[in-house]
Amino acid sequence: MPADELPPSLGAHRVQTSKDVAAIVRSVSQGRVHWEPVRSLWFSGMALAAVVGGALTFSWAAFALFVGSTVTVLLLGHSLGMHRKLVHDGFQCPRWLEYLLVWCGTQVGLAGPLSMVRTHDLRDFAQRLPDCHDFLAHRRSFLVDAWWQLHCELRLEHPPRIELESRISGDVFLRFLERSWMWHHLGVALLLLAVGGWGFVFWGVCARVTAGVFGHWLVGYFAHNHGHMQHEVVGAAVQGRNVPLFSLLTMGECWHNNHHAFPGSSRLGLYPGEWDPGWWALCGLRRIGLVSGLRLPVDLPYRPELRRLPAGDHHCPPKVLLAE
Repeated sequence: MPADELPPSLGAHRVQTSKDVAAIVRSVSQGRVHWEPVRSLWFSGMALAAVVGGALTFSWAAFALFVGSTVTVLLLGHSLGMHRKLVHDGFQCPRWLEYLLVWCGTQVGLAGPLSMVRTHDLRDFAQRLPDCHDFLAHRRSFLVDAWWQLHCELRLEHPPRIELESRISGDVFLRFLERSWMWHHLGVALLLLAVGGWGFVFWGVCARVTAGVFGHWLVGYFAHNHGHMQHEVVGAAVQGRNVPLFSLLTMGECWHNNHHAFPGSSRLGLYPGEWDPGWWALCGLRRIGLVSGLRLPVDLPYRPELRRLPAGDHHCPPKVLLAE
């Protein structure tokens, strides 16, 4: 593919672009990282409360609440609600179920739904270009990237325009969640305080949010720097990596090389041995009639910039992707 042309797959992207590739690259490359007080204080406050309050109020019941609630919001909220449904529209479901899944996604503690889509799409778009800012590429050292992603924001000099479709930008409930997502954590905290005291608050809210936000960054760092690849997006500044160790902890989101190759697929673990709890949950929901239209790589448009790597030949061939 010529260096002065954008991949055809970016033609339908939410990020609006011109045909000047050099200008587009500059728009996602030129900027500075600044400390963002709300993000920083939110994460730092939750982490401090989790460590101090959690240690002082530990009980096995509170710890079980932490494990159960964390698994629930990561699986139903982040993986199914925010990522596979809201961002990629990889399956269809009743609107009430989508709202419930997205609400669970806000309980991870990262951002509201509209911000999640914009943040995801800017990073996704930038990584598919020939170059982008180190912040968007997770290109700096482990500690620098941790500081940037957990406490800072990137302010681009000429940011591209991100056009959300009306099913997202015009939805009253999603806009309400965008404005109020932090307050929903307070509502959950008050409920847990009434049920189980401060131990349930520290473990069921503070520790859960800390684990969700920190884990999201940690997996993102490794999924763009360490791990094996079965596909290459030719000409992209950043390649996704598969990190098998995190398959269960991330509900299948760790198969990031697969996701870079087939971003619209609702199945992320595509090959034998790639455990994908998010996909298992979708299959269960489909069985009881709550979801339909699950998209797989075979359902997606052809990408001329996508290349199968020889190192992946010991897995099943691409044509098996995946008719179940």
